[in-house]
Amino acid sequence: MKKGKLFVFSAPSGSGKTTIVRHLLAEENLKLDFSISATSRAPRGKEVHGQDYYFLDVAEFQENIRKENFLEWEEVYANNFYGTLKSELERIWSLGKHVVFDIDVVGGLNIKKQFPEETLAIFVKPPSIEEMERRLRGRQTDSEEKILERVAKAEKELTYAKDFDVVLVNDNLDVAKKEAFDLVADFIK
Repeated sequence: MKKGKLFVFSAPSGSGKTTIVRHLLAEENLKLDFSISATSRAPRGKEVHGQDYYFLDVAEFQENIRKENFLEWEEVYANNFYGTLKSELERIWSLGKHVVFDIDVVGGLNIKKQFPEETLAIFVKPPSIEEMERRLRGRQTDSEEKILERVAKAEKELTYAKDFDVVLVNDNLDVAKKEAFDLVADFIK
């Protein structure tokens, strides 16, 4: 099986990371596929197992940890695990595609550490914490408590930006999409 490239996108909530990743996945000439993360949390809204996440209960998640089936994993909140199954790389590489991760900063840096030559790690940065908070409020999907939790987490995550290959500031979404496309296309060459 031929190994492709790995593209890690990490960012605080509200940075526009997921929008940028979706844009890149729609660019068929890049030959990208999305690495579906596993989580122990319950599905939200219309999320689908095997499409949005692999939904595992805590015991299943811990069993996969014990069997070393994860490329990386993290307990983000108490009994709330997220991780990348090794089988996701195999699945995507078997399709002859490159892997895109939309992942937290610690997980992203763990992937970069394991595949330093094959990985381009991109940190998507909001123009400011205030703008990020405004975006989170505009979504109208989180409680006030959850928004404040995400803002506090973002302040910590921003300290990791320096450890990434590229920091992409998303103060204009169209410009950020083009910059992300150019970064990915150049790294594939």
